[in-house]
Amino acid sequence: MRELTRAEEQVMQILWEIEKGFVKDILVKMTEPKPAYNTVSTIIRILERKGFVKHKAYGKSHEYFPIVSKDQYRSFSIKNLLSGYFGGSFTKLASFFAKDEQMDMKEIEKILDELKDNVK
Repeated sequence: MRELTRAEEQVMQILWEIEKGFVKDILVKMTEPKPAYNTVSTIIRILERKGFVKHKAYGKSHEYFPIVSKDQYRSFSIKNLLSGYFGGSFTKLASFFAKDEQMDMKEIEKILDELKDNVK
């Protein structure tokens, strides 16, 4: 799996939300200032080449749908973040957020409880 650009990720977020759609459907969901139709169409074709999206053809129109789930990409992104910025250490990541976000002890305990529940 490859990393997505900001524009590619924006389109994927919309596709994950709507599950399938034409370029015009994606454009409707985009925030202002909206890119040109051709720009979104190009991004979709790039996503297809990268293996994130497939399409179903209806004549000259294409309906696009994701083939990589949001959870799959989230997992990939977090692993990249961990390895690239925190030496693969979840402890360093958690410590960073605890310091940077000035988390209080209740928030840290809540995270620990959730982690314990997921390990069981």
